[in-house]
Amino acid sequence: MNVTVDVVGEGSREVTVDESATYADLVREVDRSPQEVSVLVDGSPVPEDQPVGVDHVQVLRLIKGG
Repeated sequence: MNVTVDVVGEGSREVTVDESATYADLVREVDRSPQEVSVLVDGSPVPEDQPVGVDHVQVLRLIKGG
């Protein structure tokens, strides 16, 4: 399955994953950790352990600080 991953602020990449891939697997394919980003589908966050079911996602890097 081909998925377009739009990493907000960094551009888009085309990623190929197998049918059993989760959103966490997809995030790792763009060299990010699932703990440092949120995956959005149609503007809404999705659980990282959910199977990938769409062909376009946005990856939003989370910012933390103090």
